[in-house]
Amino acid sequence: MFENLSDKLDRAFKVLKGQGQITEINVAETLKEVRRALLDADVSFKIAKDFTARVKTKALGQNVLTAVSPSQLLVKITHDELAELMGGDSADINISENPSVILMSGLQGSGKTTFSGKLANYLRSKNAKRPLLVACDVYRPAAVDQLTVLGEQLNIPVFSDKSSTDPVSIAKRGIEYAKSQSLNLVIIDTAGRLAVDTEMMNEISAIKKAINPSETLFIVDSMTGQDAVNTAKEFDSVLNYDGVVLTKLDGDTRGGAALSIKSVVSKPIKFIGTGEKMEALDRFHPSRMADRILGMGDVVSLVEKAQEQFDEEQARKLQKKIAKNTFDFNDFLSQINQIKKMGNMKDLMGMIPGMGKMLKNVDIDDDAFKGIEAIIGSMTVEERSNPSLINGSRRSRIAKGSGNNIQEVNRLIKQFDDTRKMMRMMNDKGKMAKLMSRMPKR
Repeated sequence: MFENLSDKLDRAFKVLKGQGQITEINVAETLKEVRRALLDADVSFKIAKDFTARVKTKALGQNVLTAVSPSQLLVKITHDELAELMGGDSADINISENPSVILMSGLQGSGKTTFSGKLANYLRSKNAKRPLLVACDVYRPAAVDQLTVLGEQLNIPVFSDKSSTDPVSIAKRGIEYAKSQSLNLVIIDTAGRLAVDTEMMNEISAIKKAINPSETLFIVDSMTGQDAVNTAKEFDSVLNYDGVVLTKLDGDTRGGAALSIKSVVSKPIKFIGTGEKMEALDRFHPSRMADRILGMGDVVSLVEKAQEQFDEEQARKLQKKIAKNTFDFNDFLSQINQIKKMGNMKDLMGMIPGMGKMLKNVDIDDDAFKGIEAIIGSMTVEERSNPSLINGSRRSRIAKGSGNNIQEVNRLIKQFDDTRKMMRMMNDKGKMAKLMSRMPKR
């Protein structure tokens, strides 16, 4: 996500490294590179030019503090302007009505159906909503089946009528069905359409008029870049939607849509899709995204993702097991599964400040834990509960059963033992204090 842009901005700020002050000359040279980086990210020339002009005006009007270098000051100003460019504050979705009705719109292939499932799942878990998915795409083959399969996967009901070719009627009957079943959230999935297709644009306008949704969202494929921004403008002139959703941000995207769309259509980005899994959906926070673009990480989002997976009761049980030195491979596997639920591994690592640059050319597979899971899966119930039982012959059997060699099994068991020792030490305040006392003094 924004890897190329981050790299180019980093190189741009190096122009100011070692400079004692911000001058008209050195700031102009840096911002020329910043503007070039934005253009390469598929940001329009006008937006890139206006952006760098604002940064320059603010930079030249600043006094550089002795504790802050000129490059650090310019990074801070650029960060604030990037956040403002993408909307400033995060925007909430309107789900206050009963039932709340959310209408999806967008081009073919933008990811509306998948996002409908993700959003239903998200609002059910985050806002305790009882959702219904309504299949109003009467044109694309298997569109209804796709939504039905998603609903079954998520255990969320789907309303559809394959015998009807009238999406307006289906949408209205879907809302009535939700009311009869005491469901308080209705997500209407519609057909993809081109802005130049007058008949199709009139159709979605008619759907909106008939159901009066509490929220209308425009779904954008991030990989279409500046074209997505132009299409967003055309759709808004017809629908006057409430917010934008950027899908496929985990792909090879240059980021132009995310950076430009707010200033072009004056509508906030509300959600971003960051992967294929149904949990790969996040609220959009402009300031946090600016952090990530500038290589500062996103610790707040990382902590939030961790909190979603780790509850207090589990933490208390785990702490007791650590204190008694009974932390076993079942607990180890449970921790791995919770980490996996947090999302794409490379994306998670990139949220740690400084890690984004280190991982630039590193490919972290989402199946990075596969080998570990196979080894633990080849252990007996007794071995997982009591790791001290695992002797040489047992290690050989585990290696064969998991399709790994003995060295990999030995490595995992050593890592597990080291982890257990460290957990025990961190839980023992006396040992921790003793360790800290040995640390070299400054």
